[in-house]
Amino acid sequence: MHKHTQGFTLIETLVAVSLLVIAIAGPMSLAAQSLSSAFYARDQMTAFHLAQEAVEAVRFVRDGNILTNNTAGSPVNDLFADIPDTTGKAFTVDIRYNDPSQSMELCSGPCGALDYDIDTALYGYGTGSNWQTTRFTRTVSVTAVAGSQDEFKVTSEVRWRSGALQERAVTINENLYRWLPDSTSP
Repeated sequence: MHKHTQGFTLIETLVAVSLLVIAIAGPMSLAAQSLSSAFYARDQMTAFHLAQEAVEAVRFVRDGNILTNNTAGSPVNDLFADIPDTTGKAFTVDIRYNDPSQSMELCSGPCGALDYDIDTALYGYGTGSNWQTTRFTRTVSVTAVAGSQDEFKVTSEVRWRSGALQERAVTINENLYRWLPDSTSP
């Protein structure tokens, strides 16, 4: 009897390669999806902190107005005297300054993108070689709650583009109140 010793047929080779591709493609796509999720989570966390930072800056102004006027013995008529607008118009917040007149500015159109200082790891609206433009845009607005002079709604929204087409946003709303009565109140 004559024994044939042949190699793999073309079909057997194609089946083996197909199985190998399937075995490798699954974990590769899972790894790509995991990386995409990790980048999204990083951006979402950054956006949340940037939004909360703006709310805290508005709270700083409110607290400063209350404390300054109460220690001086004068009434606090305007909790948000140093806020650029309390009718809902958008403004920017740059936390690098303790002076609200320097740190808050009305947006004349859409608010610009935040910059990132690679030396100090701060976000703001800086210029120079250390500052890099980010994909994050922060918009802040303050509106009086209807029927109250002592309550204001602060809205801080951070938007960014994730990938080529998807725009994402994180919005924080918080109501701020007069937490200390006027020193001149009876």
